[in-house]
Amino acid sequence: MRTDSFALRHIGPKEENLKEMLQTIGVDSLEQLIYETIPDDIRLKQPLNLPKALSENQYAEHIGKLAAKNKVFKSYIGLGYHQGILPAVIQRNILENPGWYTAYTPYQAEIAQGRLEALLNFQTIVSDLTGMEIANASLLDESTAAAEAMALLFAVRDRKQKKDDVNKFFVSEEVLPQTISLIKTRAEFLGIEIILGDHAEFDFSAEFFGALIQYPGKYGQVFDYADFVNNCNENSIKVAVAADILSLVKLQAPGELGVDVVVGTTQRFGIPLGYGGPHAAYFATKEAYKRNLPGRIIGVTKDTNGNHALRMALQTREQHIKRDRATSNICTAQVLLAVMAGMYAVYHGPKGLKYIADTVHYSTTNLASQLEKLGFEQVNSAYFDTLQVKADAEKIKAAAEAKEYNFYYPDAETVVIALNETTTTEDVNTVASIFAEVADKETEALSALEEINAIPEAVSRKTDFLTHEVFNAYHSETELMRYIKKLERKDLSLNHSMISLGSCTMKLNAASEMLPLSNPQWGNIHPFAPVEQAEGYQIVLKELEDQLTEITGFSATSLQPNSGAQGEYAGLMVIRAYHESRGEGHRNVCLIPSSAHGTNPASAVMAGMKVVVTKATENGNIDIEDLREKAIEHKENLSALMVTYPSTHGVFESAIKEITQIIHDNGGQVYMDGANMNAQVGLTNPGNIGADVCHLNLHKTFAIPHGGGGPGVGPICVAKQLVPFLPGNPVIKTGGEQAIGAISSAPWGSSLVCLISYGYIKMLGSGGLQKATEYAILNANYIKERLSGHYKTLYSGERGRAAHEMILDCRPFKENGIEVTDIAKRLIDYGFHAPTVSFPVAGTVMIEPTESESKAELDRFCDALISIRKEIEESNADESNNVLKNAPHTIKMLTASEWNFPYSREKAAFPLEYIADNKFWPSVRRVDEAFGDRNLMCTCPPIEEYMEA
Repeated sequence: MRTDSFALRHIGPKEENLKEMLQTIGVDSLEQLIYETIPDDIRLKQPLNLPKALSENQYAEHIGKLAAKNKVFKSYIGLGYHQGILPAVIQRNILENPGWYTAYTPYQAEIAQGRLEALLNFQTIVSDLTGMEIANASLLDESTAAAEAMALLFAVRDRKQKKDDVNKFFVSEEVLPQTISLIKTRAEFLGIEIILGDHAEFDFSAEFFGALIQYPGKYGQVFDYADFVNNCNENSIKVAVAADILSLVKLQAPGELGVDVVVGTTQRFGIPLGYGGPHAAYFATKEAYKRNLPGRIIGVTKDTNGNHALRMALQTREQHIKRDRATSNICTAQVLLAVMAGMYAVYHGPKGLKYIADTVHYSTTNLASQLEKLGFEQVNSAYFDTLQVKADAEKIKAAAEAKEYNFYYPDAETVVIALNETTTTEDVNTVASIFAEVADKETEALSALEEINAIPEAVSRKTDFLTHEVFNAYHSETELMRYIKKLERKDLSLNHSMISLGSCTMKLNAASEMLPLSNPQWGNIHPFAPVEQAEGYQIVLKELEDQLTEITGFSATSLQPNSGAQGEYAGLMVIRAYHESRGEGHRNVCLIPSSAHGTNPASAVMAGMKVVVTKATENGNIDIEDLREKAIEHKENLSALMVTYPSTHGVFESAIKEITQIIHDNGGQVYMDGANMNAQVGLTNPGNIGADVCHLNLHKTFAIPHGGGGPGVGPICVAKQLVPFLPGNPVIKTGGEQAIGAISSAPWGSSLVCLISYGYIKMLGSGGLQKATEYAILNANYIKERLSGHYKTLYSGERGRAAHEMILDCRPFKENGIEVTDIAKRLIDYGFHAPTVSFPVAGTVMIEPTESESKAELDRFCDALISIRKEIEESNADESNNVLKNAPHTIKMLTASEWNFPYSREKAAFPLEYIADNKFWPSVRRVDEAFGDRNLMCTCPPIEEYMEA
């Protein structure tokens, strides 16, 4: 075996397994299987033009040399990003732990109680610090969270405002520039008019439904917003606040002022800068708006036995169910980063956070004192951590960079300095010396910080926070390590068994791809640092763009969208900009097949499009005649078709070129959802099928881990005519010549985790990427044939093959009283996460094994499903006390003195022999979803108090 071949380490089945697998499938070769799966007219004629694959050792050397090209200066730029300290116990036990980073979104609550508890902690932190009643489990970044706040406030306008079509939204000039840009992008097609101005001069007109203010302001000034908020409330104008979370330790909670929404980022809570991300945004609001709250909410409920349990609350409002009526198109959150930020607060507790905030503040006030002694004017009258200094920006910049410090320079006469958790007394002295050098004066070095306060009493925090026991119990490393491990044991991740979720591609996240994320030469670069200081990043990001452009067969790529749903939205906005450039801005009809992902219609609506659904045929394919009819009907206004390929039904539709041609013939552009790209790479591509733009889920096809529901990256790749419109950024130039506004906060989105996909492609190379795709198709068809006769596959291609995933029909089992959910819960007893349940067809499961699962693991999974099929046969609709309805079975059940079930304990816990060797024990029985929604609780009170209520 070649030990220097990454492909051999990444791909699960070995050469000696291939013959048996092909025999089971009924083909003579892998080439024959691919021929029978993918239409020949869309196959690539040449291999991908990519560099030769690197070994893992070669890649480690390569990425290390690129890291050395980055210049890690002390970063005092601010603008929503601050260098912090990631406690080693969190880095080692969460960021670098596959038990945390390989988990999936916690839809199956019984095997995600650890992650859910960590997210409940996060929500409690946000609620406490903001003073709001309810918070979600994270959003993508601060700017997108602010845009979601605007959308929420627009949706909850009062009856008169809706009747009068009140559509103006005030945005303070103090809001971060990237947020203003993104809000303008979002507002354009939502029918919202943005009015930018000074909040002190706002006239509180009835023409406004909402306002957004920054706290502290973008250059550090802390404003007393009490009168502003009171006037807004008196005039039915709802207020959103973008707040720095660390400052809220010392500043009055915005919720106490009576605001409606508070958003921000938790990056300051121990998350690396990472050249822009990923970082977990937060979103907090009033409970009255809970059904308009975007993203996910973790709630308290109980299980079958009445025991405390957690799960995702209010799931019925998710976009996959509401589709074009969804609150938002948000799909990916930032769960891994939210977990880390939450653990940062658990580790430090309220006293630790106060110490950190005090130290940052006193460093800032002492620096201000030093600069004033040198004769410099410091503009901010009240501040937390940021100074606005009048000085010759060019001279200060030269002196600062000579000592490897970065400040922000909004104009030629202003220097903004944002201090942070890493700032030491020595740093304060060094910064003062930079200004002293420019002023040609001497400065006296500080030996210790004085407790100088620059926060007025009126805006000082007077309320306690983080009083719950969890934030006051784990302050030693030993205790936190054990707490993290305790939660990890409650979760089923890829380090235990395969996660065969259709459309989610839970493949190996190789350690060699992940290791660079811990390197401070990648982690400590500010997204708005001068690009020449980020040479290593610039090389990686440019090459990754080129790699993805080659793989998709397009002309250019933007890495800015930081989730798949953001990619969908960005792609559609680029299409809209293209039509407008041609004087066809009226084109607003988006055709979407009935089988499309739920985020598709929600994204189209956000992009200001009218959704027209096209029919599917009985075999699950797009009904071409219906598509043609609707394309012709809407010819004058046709903007786009959104199509998933291979289809959501797991089939390569042979008529795809005809489908794309129909759209082009009628003036539209074709958007291809890249969710199923894992079945295309190296064999076909979006450009080849006639698409114009696609998004890619780097957290699926290109090996970024799901992290329990994020981080994600959703870059868009575009054809030549769309290149000029790729998204820009107001601080660092990116995008095309006619760039649309910002799609996410940072110029290149979540740059840090792009290193993973870069490494994945570099180590697989052209041949390895193609082989990975072939084996993904092999593994899916192997499962399909092994389960044949036990389960019916709902759809297959013209030659009877699945793509990389398949849908099993579980609806006939209702005759035995068994629902698809029962199968999902029983799989837990067998040690497996359930496949995707009831999507895209109710009463089914969608299975995608990925290429990185071995034949032995595929066989264990198939054996489990076949065993469950026998258990279904033993069940009947008249008796619900059976092994499926009672699943999953906890260790508490199995060890109880009483056993009132008509089957043995052994059958409940160990139905197959292999399970005893590696048993996963769920920590709760089946959760009660309805109870949790009726009694919504999304923070951390004592469970006894909650149950009594």
